[in-house]
Amino acid sequence: MADKTLLKGTEAMAEAALRAGCQVYFGYPITPQSELIEYMAKRMPEIGRTFLQAESEVAAVNMIYGAACTGTRVMTSTSSPGFSLMMEGVSYIAGAVLPAVFINVVRGGPGLGDIQPAQSDYFQGTKGGGHGDYRLIVLSPATIQEAVNMMFDAFDLADRYLNPVLIIADGLLGQMMEPVELPDFLMPDRMPNHDSWALRGKGTRKKHSVTSFDLDPLKLEEMNLANFEKYRKIQQKEVRYEEYLMDDAEVAFVAYGTMGRILKTTIRMAREAGIKAGMIRPITLWPFPEKPIQEAAKKVKMVMSVEMSMGQMVEDVRLAVSGKVPTPFYGRTGGVVPTPTEVFEALKREWEAIV
Repeated sequence: MADKTLLKGTEAMAEAALRAGCQVYFGYPITPQSELIEYMAKRMPEIGRTFLQAESEVAAVNMIYGAACTGTRVMTSTSSPGFSLMMEGVSYIAGAVLPAVFINVVRGGPGLGDIQPAQSDYFQGTKGGGHGDYRLIVLSPATIQEAVNMMFDAFDLADRYLNPVLIIADGLLGQMMEPVELPDFLMPDRMPNHDSWALRGKGTRKKHSVTSFDLDPLKLEEMNLANFEKYRKIQQKEVRYEEYLMDDAEVAFVAYGTMGRILKTTIRMAREAGIKAGMIRPITLWPFPEKPIQEAAKKVKMVMSVEMSMGQMVEDVRLAVSGKVPTPFYGRTGGVVPTPTEVFEALKREWEAIV
């Protein structure tokens, strides 16, 4: 068995990004992800990579845009208000069909909010956030080890589809410490080759152009249609989720990230009380795992969404269920993390109302 290293979530994601081939990092400090940028500031020069602290999140995302045009593995990390500042640049990157990786360690909001964990940026990540028609591939880990492994997947997906990928974590996952097994460094011969389109200076090859801009509305529409054909393929091929004790479940929880982890204790409590509960945990928030939730709705008596927000993912859950069974919601907000016991009490109230 490989040795494990005790790391904070932000530091583990940073080291994993380096091992996944991240060559360039631009960012700006904001709690609760500041340790990630601090780790990159120290570690990247040690291994010959490029680190730069920008003067703001707006500057950072535009540097990401420029580096992504060269086909280089590039990333940034931030937390909720910082990601809001990046939204224009994210739209440009998606519109220009470029690979880049973003990490949002979500904190309480809206506005300045606080530095406690939350999941209230779901809409921002999965429904756009920036202007225009575009999609991000959105991943969400439940453990630090999953976050480590996910960094490799994030860069691979960005390169495969030439699309920005967002990892949504939360302040709890970012700040906790767990032992993790770190994968080996990705060898250079396994890195993607983007020579067919990337901008890499003057040479003998054909001139390239990277843009999200066209004054002809018909040509801009063609660009959008091509992007949405790509998104359709992503929806077909890249859905990821975990099912937990769903074989005989009468109640299906839907939760992601840290909340999906907490609910495993609630599910054990429910089963001890005679309520056969299970869970579907989306790992890709987009593309959303609609089909497993649709299938679950044919078998269970209730599908319950639990989030650290006022209720955002619940809208996608209800669309998937399509009214077949009740779809109650339970959530806490402002950085409050629901306990297994309070979710169990909420479950009992909803269960008693339908049986």
